[in-house]
Amino acid sequence: MSSEMAAPTRDVILDAALGLFAERGFHGASMPALAEAAGIGSGTPYRHFESKEALVNALYRRTKESLMAALLRDFPFDATEREQFRVFFFRLVGFFRERPEAFDFLELHHHQPYLDAANLELERQSLSPVLAFFEHGRRARVTRAMSAEALTAVVWGVFASLFKAHRLGHLEASDELWAQAEACAWDAVRRPRSDSDTEREGEP
Repeated sequence: MSSEMAAPTRDVILDAALGLFAERGFHGASMPALAEAAGIGSGTPYRHFESKEALVNALYRRTKESLMAALLRDFPFDATEREQFRVFFFRLVGFFRERPEAFDFLELHHHQPYLDAANLELERQSLSPVLAFFEHGRRARVTRAMSAEALTAVVWGVFASLFKAHRLGHLEASDELWAQAEACAWDAVRRPRSDSDTEREGEP
C-alpha cells in the first residue's frame, strides 16, 4: 500500500474508532465492528495497527495531542492569572463542543491499563502547564493554598459534570451557562481575600 493511500485509510480507521470506542468502550468494540463502521474490509485495520491495543493507543495519542494543541496554541502566558484561566476554560469548552465524542473517549480511557508508557507520559506532560499555573497562582496568592493537583481536579469536575449532563440531555449547555460555569470554577479556586491577605500584599 502506498503512503498516499495509507495515511487517509489510517485516519478513516481512527475516526471510526473514536465513535465506536466512545459508544461501546474498549472491550465492547470489536475490530470487525470497527472495520464495518469505517467502511473497509475486515482485515484492513490490521494492516495499520497490529492489535486493538495499538489502535486505541494511537487514537488516544491523536486525540490528546489535538486537545493540547487547541488549548495552548498562542496562549497568553503574559496575561493575568484571571485572564489565563478564562482563556483556558473557554478553549476547553470550545474543543469538546466541536468534538463531543473526544470527551467521551478521553473520559472513558483515562489511565486505563491498556494505555502504553508513551501515553501515560503524554498524560503527565499534558497536565504540566495546568499544574504550573496553579503552583504559580498559589505562590502569588492568587489561587487557594491547595495542591495544584487538587485545584485541577476541582476545575475539571465543574467542566466535566456539566458536559456529561449536557451529553445525557439533562441540561442545555448554552453560552450563558458556560460563562456562569467559568465564573463558578474561578471562584472555587481563587484565593479568598481577607484582611490578613491585604496586610500581606507587600510581603515578598
